[in-house]
Amino acid sequence: MDSIFKTVQQHKELSLSERVAEQISDLIKEQNIGVGDKLPNEFELAERLNVGRGTIREAVKLLVARNCLEIRRGKGTFVTEKIGQVNDPLGFEYITDKIKLAEELYEVRVHLEPWIASLAAKRIQEDEKQELRQRCEAVEEKISNGLDHCLEDIAFHHYIASCTHNNVLSELLSIVTYSVQIFTRFKDPDMLQSTVELHRATMEAICSNDTKGAKANMLKHIESNLENIERLKAKQTSEI
Repeated sequence: MDSIFKTVQQHKELSLSERVAEQISDLIKEQNIGVGDKLPNEFELAERLNVGRGTIREAVKLLVARNCLEIRRGKGTFVTEKIGQVNDPLGFEYITDKIKLAEELYEVRVHLEPWIASLAAKRIQEDEKQELRQRCEAVEEKISNGLDHCLEDIAFHHYIASCTHNNVLSELLSIVTYSVQIFTRFKDPDMLQSTVELHRATMEAICSNDTKGAKANMLKHIESNLENIERLKAKQTSEI
């Protein structure tokens, strides 16, 4: 571990706390400190890096803000479950016009997700097919029981992305599927039935390694969202 804690003399353009934060990040990566693992306490970090405890605290705050670390009161500092991933990184929650946001997300999803589905159909492993079926069924079960299916819907789309075995696509989808949260707030029967049918058609195509079918059905699914956007816009206009 000593080799990781090099003297903090590099990158003079950065503040001392920023340089210390980089050193702690190096520790996490190079020593393969895993999710949920505890870091050395601030006394040990300060001694090894030859800086004050105040600097260590500031560096830790920087890494907490980047969702690399979390502080558990009375227990210490730990590596987060989704290191470096920040919830709502683009601040969608603070955009007041959700209908316009849905339109803009549609423009991204209509190009991205059909291709993701096609790639998933090409790369999915045999042991992943049952899991995909179960995630599809989880959405159907929630809808049939009249329950909120938002989390299951997002999980279904995320799992399709994970079947591409491309980590970048999985992370991109975490951003664009924000629109799912918008649509699942509206309990339109036609929309729900379309979700069930097109989810299942997409799932079956992926599990059959049918790249064209997976792409076509996902495209239909995303395009159906545009119809829903128009419906919601009309409703919003009529209520003004």
